[in-house]
Amino acid sequence: MRLYDYELSGNCYKVRFLLHALGIAYERHSINFFPGREHKSDQFLSEVNPLGQIPVLEDDGLLLRDAQAILVYLASRYDKAKAWYPDDACLRGEIQVWLATADEITRTASAARLHDALGYTQFDIEACRAGAHEVFRVIDDHLSVRQAEGAQWLVGDRPTVADIACFPYIALAGEGGISIDGYPALRQWLWHFRSQPRFIGMAGIMALDLTHH
Repeated sequence: MRLYDYELSGNCYKVRFLLHALGIAYERHSINFFPGREHKSDQFLSEVNPLGQIPVLEDDGLLLRDAQAILVYLASRYDKAKAWYPDDACLRGEIQVWLATADEITRTASAARLHDALGYTQFDIEACRAGAHEVFRVIDDHLSVRQAEGAQWLVGDRPTVADIACFPYIALAGEGGISIDGYPALRQWLWHFRSQPRFIGMAGIMALDLTHH
């Protein structure tokens, strides 16, 4: 198994997180996303992903693009416990809603981060930030109701690929000039996510120090 990966990409992090959680050995093929723009090279476009995006997973003859699609594939094929993508039609339907929401987070919060951190000036930064706040309010409202009922996660009674898909670009929102101070349920959910026993971080997302709790 090979992952076409960029260390600072939240979408790549999602896949690394699930691979780690499932204990799957894989080869990381680092892509020079910035400043090299290797993902836009003729070779990458012709051989790996014609859309010029990462992550891409290569497994057993399958070449799969899109972070959310990869999460569903890995959980479906390798999670024997069916915990990350439960085999239940209602839960899967709910999970799919949040996978689509994760795309909105990428379109808004991630774009703002690319603008501020990597100088992607083609984005309308104010529109990106406003869009991110709209999405964050929806998630915070949902989590507020869930937490009032004693639940910690977006769907069901344990973390799923829905939580993985939404987590990184919310956790990294500050790098795009987007504050999450006004979203208490969202911040509580971030804490729970980082408290998982097999949590791994990335630049800008560190593991919690639980020794004092």
